Amino acid sequence: MSSIPTIRFSQLDLSDLATAEGRVSVLATPEGGLDRAGRRADRLSRGALKRLIESAQFTRAKTGEVLTLAFPAGMAAEALDVLVIDKKASALEARRAGAALAKRADGAAITLAADSHKRAAELALGLGLRSYGFLAHKTGEAAEKTLGEITLLLRDPAAVEAEAAPLLAVAQGAHLTRDLINEPANVLTTTVFADRLQELSALGIEVEVLEEPDLERLGMRMLLSVGQGSVTPTKVVVMQWNGGEAGAAPLALVGKGVVFDTGGISLKPGAGMEDMTMDMGGAGTVAGTMMALALRKAPANVVGLVGLVENMPSGEATRPGDVVTSMKGDTVEIINTDAEGRLVLGDVLWYAQERFAPAGVIDLATLTGAIIIGLGHENAGVFSNDDTLCGNFLKAAAAEGEGAWRMPMGPAYDRQLKSRIADMKNVGGRPAGSITAAQFLQHFVKEDTPWIHLDIAGVAHVKEDTAYAPAGATGWGVLALNRLVRDAFEAG
Repeated sequence: MSSIPTIRFSQLDLSDLATAEGRVSVLATPEGGLDRAGRRADRLSRGALKRLIESAQFTRAKTGEVLTLAFPAGMAAEALDVLVIDKKASALEARRAGAALAKRADGAAITLAADSHKRAAELALGLGLRSYGFLAHKTGEAAEKTLGEITLLLRDPAAVEAEAAPLLAVAQGAHLTRDLINEPANVLTTTVFADRLQELSALGIEVEVLEEPDLERLGMRMLLSVGQGSVTPTKVVVMQWNGGEAGAAPLALVGKGVVFDTGGISLKPGAGMEDMTMDMGGAGTVAGTMMALALRKAPANVVGLVGLVENMPSGEATRPGDVVTSMKGDTVEIINTDAEGRLVLGDVLWYAQERFAPAGVIDLATLTGAIIIGLGHENAGVFSNDDTLCGNFLKAAAAEGEGAWRMPMGPAYDRQLKSRIADMKNVGGRPAGSITAAQFLQHFVKEDTPWIHLDIAGVAHVKEDTAYAPAGATGWGVLALNRLVRDAFEAG
């Protein structure tokens, strides 16, 4: 699996600017102000940097933009990048600026003279988040491409390195999430997925894999019904990070892990079905968050549970019209086998509450196309039964720049889920499709359990570059969930 490139924090020595290879980056304020590193780079380039700053191109530049001088005279670097950033830039502005530098570098080594900028750690986070490429299945020259080392030249490197360490742990978690979501389904089977999660035990996470006989004994027949048409075994992986007070109730994160979704007997159209390798995005986000918490040794108790399954059509597959019984004991009439994610989550949600009695539960799933129609690719849909937990999450998501929008819920929507022959149906028709999906899940949340459902279908995997990631898996949610844990669930 990929990892963020090596990021070094070194003492600023102005003489290093002349000999650094790859790309050298200096900072300039929107008004054209240069620090001592910028002034040295201007002298080395024989005034070329000053001419750039006095140009109309620089006048039009905004905070976070990068302007480049190729093969600057007097320097060994292949490029001199000028990052436009205010001295009082916000954390998000600095993060985006660092990401813009990494995108411009396209894998080349970066030497960034950040000197004493107060947002140097956030610059490092942006560099780490955007320095990513999924090359596992490339061949030839593309397969040999590596990410160059990143060096920050600083007045106080030890202090910035300490500040950046927990931030870069989150970047590493986001990279894990992207790797898992980008992986094709013939590689990331449920078995391989579970094996990769077991590797997290090296970080101090307790990892347990529940196999199909275990799930049968527990009564998870909704979950098992989704995978019965596939030769791939259904599994539940439980990951426990016990960094908080002994015995304190954990926060539970529950992820949908459908490694490939054909729709089952309710077969999806062929066009675009190849994207259904990302239908395990909720499980991928839970895994990345757990890694981030462990890497930064978060003083909190958090348990991550993921239901891993493949939804395939076969002679063994669940049929529309079948009735299955959940672990809770409710019966469900399967109207559409392509509405399988809620069946996966329902059983795992109930299991999480029965076993761990959590302080709160957050489930994540690439659940409905309807949420994309409603919110596009800018925001995840947020559904909740608890204003405090929901408010804390929305605040965390906003602080981390990850789009999230609260959606309505209410008992009136339950009418759409009424079944003639069972306790409920698994779909409620086209109207309010994302809301009725959330209403279905709420049936498996105990009344006294604070709960959030995150529909991430529009934000987990996108067709174009984002500020922090190339096209494909985004890693959305790792930063927000980590921030929520930090701000609302950590001991002390």
